[in-house]
Amino acid sequence: MPASDAGSDLLDSKIPGAYPDVSRLAVSTHQTLSQALYTRRAEYTKPRNVRIKIGSWNVAAQKGTEKDVAGWFIQGNGVDESIGGYGVKGPKSENNEPREDADQQEARSSKHASTIPKNNDGAVPGEAEVGIYALGLQEIVDISSPTEALRPYTDPTVANRYKNALQEALPEGYQLVAEQQLIGLLLLIYASPTVYPHVKSVSTTSVGTGLMGYMGNKGAVTTRIVLGETTRLVFINSHLAAGADKAALERRNWDASQISSRTRFDPIVDVMGAQQGIGEGLGEEDFAFWFGDLNYRLEGMPGDDIRRLLTIHTKNLDPETLVDSQDLSAASSETSDISTPPSSDFSIQKDSTLDAVPLPPELDPASIQTTITSLLPHDELKQQQKAGKAFHDGWTEGPIQFLPSYKYDFGKVGVFDSSEKKRCPSWCDRILYRTRAAKLRHDAKAKEQEEARKKDEEMKAKGMEHAGEDEEVLFDYNPDTDGETYDEYDENGDPEPETVIAEDGFEDEILLEYYASHMRVLSSDHKPLDAVFALKYDAVIPELKATIHHEVARELDRAENEGRPSVTLVVDRSTGNDSAEDKGKHDNDFGEVDFGDVHYAESKRRNITIANTGRVPATFSFADRPVEEGKPEGPFPPWLSVQFDREPDKGAPGNDQKQYTLEPADVCNVEFKVKIELIELVRNLNESTSALEDILVLRIENGRDHFLPIRGRWLQSAFSRSIDKLVRIPEGGVRKLQHQKPADDQGVKWSAPRELFRLTEAIEDLTERTLADWDMTGHEGDKAPWQHNAGWPFAKDTRYFADDAHETTLANVYEALDCDTSFDSAFDHGTSPMQRLEILAEALLQFLRSLQDGIVIEEIWEQLDSGIAAREKSKQQLSVDEERLWVLEILSSTPNHNVSFVLLTSMLQRIANETANASKPDPKTPRSSVDLPASPQVSVRRRTLSKVPGVAIRQLINRNYATIFADAMFRARDVERMKEKDKVTRKERMIRVMELFLSEGDEGQKL
Repeated sequence: MPASDAGSDLLDSKIPGAYPDVSRLAVSTHQTLSQALYTRRAEYTKPRNVRIKIGSWNVAAQKGTEKDVAGWFIQGNGVDESIGGYGVKGPKSENNEPREDADQQEARSSKHASTIPKNNDGAVPGEAEVGIYALGLQEIVDISSPTEALRPYTDPTVANRYKNALQEALPEGYQLVAEQQLIGLLLLIYASPTVYPHVKSVSTTSVGTGLMGYMGNKGAVTTRIVLGETTRLVFINSHLAAGADKAALERRNWDASQISSRTRFDPIVDVMGAQQGIGEGLGEEDFAFWFGDLNYRLEGMPGDDIRRLLTIHTKNLDPETLVDSQDLSAASSETSDISTPPSSDFSIQKDSTLDAVPLPPELDPASIQTTITSLLPHDELKQQQKAGKAFHDGWTEGPIQFLPSYKYDFGKVGVFDSSEKKRCPSWCDRILYRTRAAKLRHDAKAKEQEEARKKDEEMKAKGMEHAGEDEEVLFDYNPDTDGETYDEYDENGDPEPETVIAEDGFEDEILLEYYASHMRVLSSDHKPLDAVFALKYDAVIPELKATIHHEVARELDRAENEGRPSVTLVVDRSTGNDSAEDKGKHDNDFGEVDFGDVHYAESKRRNITIANTGRVPATFSFADRPVEEGKPEGPFPPWLSVQFDREPDKGAPGNDQKQYTLEPADVCNVEFKVKIELIELVRNLNESTSALEDILVLRIENGRDHFLPIRGRWLQSAFSRSIDKLVRIPEGGVRKLQHQKPADDQGVKWSAPRELFRLTEAIEDLTERTLADWDMTGHEGDKAPWQHNAGWPFAKDTRYFADDAHETTLANVYEALDCDTSFDSAFDHGTSPMQRLEILAEALLQFLRSLQDGIVIEEIWEQLDSGIAAREKSKQQLSVDEERLWVLEILSSTPNHNVSFVLLTSMLQRIANETANASKPDPKTPRSSVDLPASPQVSVRRRTLSKVPGVAIRQLINRNYATIFADAMFRARDVERMKEKDKVTRKERMIRVMELFLSEGDEGQKL
């Protein structure tokens, strides 16, 4: 199947001969290895010789031609030695039977049997003497038929007849290497048993240039093979446009250029699996053979005169019969425009004496070679080559020493077209060849001429009148003659072997041995041609190459490794903040970073050491992990922080991809810290939708990546759960439910989360103790915290909580909540009640913030918010007690939330009473002399406060407590594009609800 057809969904590519699709071609790698392997090529190659036989025949869609193809192409029969061609000396066989003469042969000519004369032994090499057979047939079907020309598929029936005939005639063991058909064009390539194993990378394709420029009634079928893994061979069987006028000539040239530019082969893959370049086109091979019905004619020649002249040479084709000189002289006088050597200097006699010296054919005016030599200057192909219009880029043809191959009467040996058209005989069928060296010579010459032309045009543009002033300008460019690259050669001279340096640097040699016409084949109006080439090439011995390849790869790998940066990664033992169990677990663990058991807000650290163990500096960074849904971008998971013991390189790509460079033997210590605080992550870990597992990629610039597994074992937490779940956790805490989830149908154990009971009770108790201790110890000249901070103990005091000073203690408190153990175990022995109180207050707020549903859920808040808004609009006022009852009535629809709300507000009211009483000044002191505590959570205008100092202090405490806990206890839907003013109003209403339950009597309404 053509390469342009395979796998394409485009309509054009399904039409035989369509434009090729090169979009899928890939780019080769392994160039360095290939170069190293090439330097040792002498160790794994061996010279080999092979004969290549190229055959071409236009069978004119005639039935029975398949019966002749094996006789002339495989067996070398059907050549008349007197006009056979280059290299033909005579029959090789010693068969004494006389060969069937032309009259007998023509008399028995039939479509049902071979037309080749009987007792005709091969005059050119064939049978097992040839290693590669490449046969190109044209018009195996009637291409003038619209049915055949527009057929969108290829019917193999006709082609199979020729394949079967060849297969029967070939010696045993020959195998089909490639076949390609394009409507009437058929290319078949066979290889001998010794050559076939060396044929690789076979690629076939086709190019249609017929109707509309791409249909397959004209065009080419092409095959590329690689011989011995070293030598690229290309075989092109083409049929160009017909016709004898100028337009037809130009169309032939266009057809040839289209075939050259549009032919594409599959990439070559060597035995090691390395792909060599993208798909190749024509011109990249080592040897190419272009053959077929090229349809070039004799330009401007009188057909009748040419037929009459050539018929003289075909009157009697027996080798021992000479041509009548009188007939030749008469014919020569009638074709006066044909240049021939003068006949007056020579006499041709039938009865030669023994002393007569035979004349060379090129000097004998009566010889067929003299006639051919006089006609060839009028051959269009040679004219177009000389003019640089077609086949001028390195293509060569062997000496033509045979009569024109077209056009003969069917069933006749040498009768030229006797039909009404009486076409002029022409060498329509040709076999050309080109070497890589010839193509490179043409390209170099064309480049030189183009540069000369451009330089000449530049000088003309500057003004020719000044050209004489610049003696360095010596360009002489003639656009009518420059660019010609056709090298004339002696048509009768013997081609010399040509040495060619192949694509991969191997030295090959090619020699044309035969170029012949099979005149005695009668079944078509074209005579078949063949050419035999002797090719000497360096063939790869696969076993030796595999061994050398392995050695080279190992040497390159070792050299590359020595020159590449290399680091060693060591995971250090666990640090001092681990439990004894964790320490024992990680003492011998160097393969991964394992944090062991991890609970909420706990910080755990691990260290790794990165050492440069190579010979060159190593630059490393942690690469971004693969992007996955639900995972943030960056080199590290969100629960992990990383600290290096050195500054990153300047000009590093970014904050998350900092680069560090280590000199040889240098080390870098890296600390990994895990701390789970993100509420969303805690929720996912509790629900097992996330895990503390990841793989970090340590990327070494120009080196190999290191993969570092990192993990921890999450311990269930009461944080980031809903109240409905918490009230179902039995005594003993959530840790007892490790790897389990509190079931919704599990019975309710508590009216409110046990964690709230424990925290509120402990906070109230510690508040009393703190106030009592302060009174007992008496801090002269020092204000109590509640005297300068109206939000104490719930507003953080930066003096105590700066730089996570109580990070470990807070984590211990959270652990005590999760395990339902005493808070005493969370604190050091010397921790004061005040510090314990402040830490527990922070723990309570963090617990409330983490609740999934909040104390006041979204639906309840919407009812409260709408009710408050309605009263504000109607300017309706309720007493504090009435408002409290209204709020509690709405909260009662969610009993557990209601109890939790009352529990918290009751605690806050009691603490507010105690701290306000502790801060109350002497009643006789005027307010102007009283220093009110600061209000860190909310700005309060002094003129709105009570003039009674004690009442004013209570109002400040209520306002701060309400503000702090409104944020932690209420949940409201996030409304997109909500105005800032509306957000402030919503926040004020939440604070107002909290103040209802913190104030005593009606004092809350005075704010």
